[in-house]
Amino acid sequence: QVQLVESGGGLVQAGDSLRLACEVSGRTFSYTAMGWFRQGPGKERDFLAAINWLGITYYADTVKGRFTISRDNAKNTANLQMNSLKPEDTAVYYCAASSRGVGYSYTSMSTYNYWGQGTQVTVSS
Repeated sequence: QVQLVESGGGLVQAGDSLRLACEVSGRTFSYTAMGWFRQGPGKERDFLAAINWLGITYYADTVKGRFTISRDNAKNTANLQMNSLKPEDTAVYYCAASSRGVGYSYTSMSTYNYWGQGTQVTVSS
């Protein structure tokens, strides 16, 4: 049984930084990709960033230049460094991992078969 747990969320001011961590426990596997999504109040869950098994990264336009995803393949972990946070970044942030094969979109929720419960990030103005 694979379990993902996010940590590092909290309340910060606009312009501050946060680092989110995603810890994977249970059954180990070689993931195709790990990603981060977020869901703001009354909004859909949106793709933020992903990193595949080769270390290639993908970012949503809304966070390019501000957020950085990193991973440790040996540990099946992923982190999200968030800089220059804005009130619009307020959301529940979810970590996800995929053990599916090649041919899936890294930006699609359906690609990921393991999900964390989310961690709240609140950015005040």
